[in-house]
Amino acid sequence: MARKKQHEKEANHERWLVSYADFITLLFAVFVTLYAMSQTDKKKVEEVMASMRDSFGYSTTSPASKPSVIEAGAISVIPSMNKLSQSSRRGKSKGGEKDFKATKASIEAYLLKAGAQNKVTVAINQRGLVVSLKEAGFFDSGSATLKHGSYTLLNDVVGSLASYSNGIRVEGHTDNMPISSQAFPSNWELSTTRATNVLQYLTKQDDFDPGKISATGYGEYRPISDNGSSDGRGKNRRVDIVLLSEQSEKGEP
Repeated sequence: MARKKQHEKEANHERWLVSYADFITLLFAVFVTLYAMSQTDKKKVEEVMASMRDSFGYSTTSPASKPSVIEAGAISVIPSMNKLSQSSRRGKSKGGEKDFKATKASIEAYLLKAGAQNKVTVAINQRGLVVSLKEAGFFDSGSATLKHGSYTLLNDVVGSLASYSNGIRVEGHTDNMPISSQAFPSNWELSTTRATNVLQYLTKQDDFDPGKISATGYGEYRPISDNGSSDGRGKNRRVDIVLLSEQSEKGEP
């Protein structure tokens, strides 16, 4: 009896779907793994930050001693001067042009985050690194007393200068509007007293060597802007803290 001829099975044209499905599954797993690896464990980050604060002697109870900028991905933090005491006593280094540029960038980044660009400006010139404290942020009009609310900003801004052994000059400036009071017969006295008060505040922090810091007042005679406008006069009313370059130090007594 003749065997019936079996019909050949038709080719399965959808087998590629199996391989494609496997590929998609593996690809999905890869992306899930990458996503999981990219997630920051906030609890662990907080533990690391707390450990670093303890190592550097930061207090977690005193608001004044907390870093002003401490966010993930933030640019370098400018430590307050009370946090620099331990490190600065171990030895200071002589700052050069490269150090000045790095410090300037750090201060400007801090000012941007703190929204204090209208209170402090930073520049580098032949004399060194110049940190200008504007009157509006640190003094009342006609007064040489530092505003109580300006201490934190002053600490955070100039604290980074304490790690250098360079000499420092604190220079007071005013606009050309005459002043005559019992305390300040002229702008000379006002500018000099402001500079001296800033100097005394810095040296009381134990991070600035009194033998390498000086104060002077120039009154209205070294303006950086035109006194013919209120904006120009506002720029001229300032106290400059100058971290002297090595060349400028040679001209100091």
